[in-house]
Amino acid sequence: MAMLADDLGQNLELLDTFLMSDQLPDEALMLSELDGFLTGLALGPEPIMPSEWLPIVWGGDEPVFNDLTEAQTVMQALMSRYNEILRRLEVEELDPVFLQGPDGETIAGDWAEGFLLAVHLREEAWGKLAASDTDGHLMLPILALCCTDDGEPLVELPKAIEEELFANIGEILPTCVLKIAAFWKGDRVQPQRRSAAKAGRNDLCPCGSGRKFKKCCAN
Repeated sequence: MAMLADDLGQNLELLDTFLMSDQLPDEALMLSELDGFLTGLALGPEPIMPSEWLPIVWGGDEPVFNDLTEAQTVMQALMSRYNEILRRLEVEELDPVFLQGPDGETIAGDWAEGFLLAVHLREEAWGKLAASDTDGHLMLPILALCCTDDGEPLVELPKAIEEELFANIGEILPTCVLKIAAFWKGDRVQPQRRSAAKAGRNDLCPCGSGRKFKKCCAN
């Protein structure tokens, strides 16, 4: 299964390679899922610090970086994508990383699952959107793309609506997400763009563990 974009760009290519490597547990997010996750973080009702969400990216464990240079390069690529999403949201654009099926169809399930992971980090705050009479429906396409642990869809849609959604998901999903961003715009404390600071052996590890680099990923 390929990425929808023919050219992901250097940062996304680097992230894709690292996330698929054996340096991370199987539970680590893949690129499309990561992109949805970062988007949910960027537009959500409350800013969330990287120290809280990075462990989710890495699959609940610490990544194994070959050296400090790789750690910094991966973190810079990750934060670069996060900042790019913030910039695009400011101008009401979205360039999601979807998958492409064998027949050229857009597959956005992984992206939606990632977005929902971000929602779960602040479920109570997101409840305001769910309770909105005018905008609560905006989450429906995302929920319809997600499944329970048993593989059952979170939301059952009439067959005709489901077919239309999946056939046009590449246009429908970005439109809904931008409307969700607009819903939160008045309430949200704007998250600051972040960079991956260079780390020495005695500095905090870029993986987000909270430990010094020399006692973490430098080993």
